[in-house]
Amino acid sequence: MFMGPVKAFMARDLLCIYEDEDIVRNMTVDQAKVAQLDGLLLHVSAPGKDYDCVSRSFAPKLSVAEDPVCGSGHCHIIPYWSERLGKQDRVAYQASRRGGGAVLPSGRHGYHPQRQGRKILRSGNPVNTIRKTAMGSFSFVPCPAC
Repeated sequence: MFMGPVKAFMARDLLCIYEDEDIVRNMTVDQAKVAQLDGLLLHVSAPGKDYDCVSRSFAPKLSVAEDPVCGSGHCHIIPYWSERLGKQDRVAYQASRRGGGAVLPSGRHGYHPQRQGRKILRSGNPVNTIRKTAMGSFSFVPCPAC
Protein backbone atom coordinates (compact mmCIF):
# COMPACT_ATOMS: atom_id res chain seq x y z
CA MET A 1 0.00 0.00 0.00
CA PHE A 2 1.38 3.43 -0.96
CA MET A 3 1.57 5.89 1.90
CA GLY A 4 1.83 9.33 0.33
CA PRO A 5 2.67 12.56 2.12
CA VAL A 6 -0.01 14.29 4.17
CA LYS A 7 1.41 17.72 3.27
CA ALA A 8 3.84 19.14 0.72
CA PHE A 9 5.56 22.53 0.61
CA MET A 10 7.57 24.13 -2.17
CA ALA A 11 10.37 26.67 -1.73
CA ARG A 12 13.78 26.16 -3.32
CA ASP A 13 13.30 22.49 -2.36
CA LEU A 14 10.27 20.23 -2.09
CA LEU A 15 9.36 19.22 1.47
CA CYS A 16 6.95 16.31 1.96
CA ILE A 17 5.54 15.55 5.41
CA TYR A 18 4.53 12.01 6.34
CA GLU A 19 2.52 10.76 9.32
CA ASP A 20 4.93 8.12 10.53
CA GLU A 21 8.69 7.99 11.11
CA ASP A 22 8.88 4.41 9.83
CA ILE A 23 7.65 5.52 6.39
CA VAL A 24 10.54 8.00 6.16
CA ARG A 25 13.14 5.57 7.54
CA ASN A 26 12.12 2.71 5.21
CA MET A 27 11.44 4.78 2.10
CA THR A 28 13.09 3.80 -1.18
CA VAL A 29 13.01 6.39 -3.93
CA ASP A 30 13.31 6.19 -7.68
CA GLN A 31 16.10 8.71 -8.36
CA ALA A 32 14.94 9.33 -11.94
CA LYS A 33 11.43 10.19 -10.75
CA VAL A 34 12.74 12.40 -7.93
CA ALA A 35 14.86 14.27 -10.49
CA GLN A 36 11.63 15.13 -12.36
CA LEU A 37 9.98 16.73 -9.32
CA ASP A 38 9.91 20.47 -8.78
CA GLY A 39 12.58 21.85 -6.49
CA LEU A 40 16.30 21.33 -6.28
CA LEU A 41 16.16 18.71 -3.51
CA LEU A 42 13.47 16.48 -2.05
CA HIS A 43 13.19 16.38 1.75
CA VAL A 44 10.87 13.93 3.49
CA SER A 45 10.07 14.28 7.18
CA ALA A 46 7.80 12.89 9.87
CA PRO A 47 7.35 13.30 13.60
CA GLY A 48 9.88 11.14 15.42
CA LYS A 49 9.54 8.70 18.26
CA ASP A 50 12.83 9.64 19.96
CA TYR A 51 13.30 13.01 18.19
CA ASP A 52 11.04 15.93 17.34
CA CYS A 53 11.37 15.01 13.68
CA VAL A 54 13.07 12.50 11.42
CA SER A 55 14.01 13.36 7.86
CA ARG A 56 15.88 12.29 4.74
CA SER A 57 17.12 14.40 1.81
CA PHE A 58 17.54 13.35 -1.82
CA ALA A 59 19.35 15.38 -4.50
CA PRO A 60 19.63 13.48 -7.79
CA LYS A 61 19.68 16.81 -9.71
CA LEU A 62 23.03 17.44 -7.97
CA SER A 63 24.25 13.85 -8.51
CA VAL A 64 23.70 13.05 -4.82
CA ALA A 65 21.38 10.11 -4.29
CA GLU A 66 20.92 10.88 -0.58
CA ASP A 67 22.63 13.52 1.53
CA PRO A 68 23.67 11.85 4.81
CA VAL A 69 23.00 14.98 6.92
CA CYS A 70 21.66 17.90 4.90
CA GLY A 71 22.20 21.31 6.47
CA SER A 72 20.27 23.19 3.81
CA GLY A 73 17.48 20.66 4.14
CA HIS A 74 17.00 21.54 7.77
CA CYS A 75 16.53 25.16 6.72
CA HIS A 76 13.35 23.92 5.03
CA ILE A 77 12.38 21.29 7.61
CA ILE A 78 12.94 23.16 10.89
CA PRO A 79 10.53 26.07 10.24
CA TYR A 80 7.73 23.58 9.60
CA TRP A 81 8.34 21.61 12.81
CA SER A 82 9.02 24.74 14.91
CA GLU A 83 5.62 26.13 13.99
CA ARG A 84 3.83 22.79 14.19
CA LEU A 85 5.19 21.88 17.63
CA GLY A 86 5.52 25.41 19.01
CA LYS A 87 9.19 24.90 19.88
CA GLN A 88 12.26 26.89 18.88
CA ASP A 89 14.87 24.24 19.68
CA ARG A 90 14.61 21.07 17.66
CA VAL A 91 15.83 17.59 18.23
CA ALA A 92 16.18 16.40 14.64
CA TYR A 93 17.55 13.21 13.15
CA GLN A 94 18.57 12.61 9.54
CA ALA A 95 17.76 8.94 8.94
CA SER A 96 20.12 8.31 6.02
CA ARG A 97 22.12 5.08 5.74
CA ARG A 98 24.99 6.75 7.63
CA GLY A 99 22.54 8.54 9.90
CA GLY A 100 23.31 11.60 11.91
CA GLY A 101 22.21 14.98 12.95
CA ALA A 102 20.76 14.02 16.30
CA VAL A 103 20.40 17.12 18.41
CA LEU A 104 20.66 16.11 21.99
CA PRO A 105 20.34 18.66 24.79
CA SER A 106 22.55 16.46 26.98
CA GLY A 107 25.55 17.70 24.96
CA ARG A 108 26.17 14.55 22.93
CA HIS A 109 27.53 15.13 19.42
CA GLY A 110 25.00 16.19 16.89
CA TYR A 111 23.39 18.85 14.83
CA HIS A 112 21.45 21.65 16.50
CA PRO A 113 19.29 23.73 14.16
CA GLN A 114 17.46 26.52 15.94
CA ARG A 115 15.06 29.06 14.52
CA GLN A 116 15.72 32.74 15.25
CA GLY A 117 13.21 34.92 13.43
CA ARG A 118 13.63 34.18 9.72
CA LYS A 119 17.04 32.58 10.29
CA ILE A 120 17.86 28.98 11.06
CA LEU A 121 20.90 28.70 13.31
CA ARG A 122 22.80 25.45 13.04
CA SER A 123 25.41 24.10 15.38
CA GLY A 124 26.99 20.80 16.18
CA ASN A 125 30.01 18.76 15.19
CA PRO A 126 30.10 18.56 11.39
CA VAL A 127 32.16 15.83 9.77
CA ASN A 128 34.20 16.34 6.61
CA THR A 129 34.09 13.24 4.47
CA ILE A 130 35.75 14.62 1.33
CA ARG A 131 38.02 17.57 0.65
CA LYS A 132 38.74 19.12 -2.77
CA THR A 133 41.91 21.09 -3.39
CA ALA A 134 42.15 24.17 -5.62
CA MET A 135 43.92 22.13 -8.30
CA GLY A 136 41.02 19.71 -8.59
CA SER A 137 42.36 16.63 -6.82
CA PHE A 138 40.30 14.94 -4.11
CA SER A 139 41.41 13.59 -0.78
CA PHE A 140 39.16 11.53 1.42
CA VAL A 141 38.97 12.39 5.09
CA PRO A 142 38.03 9.52 7.42
CA CYS A 143 34.65 10.03 8.99
CA PRO A 144 34.91 9.32 12.73
CA ALA A 145 31.17 8.66 12.93
CA CYS A 146 31.26 5.96 10.21
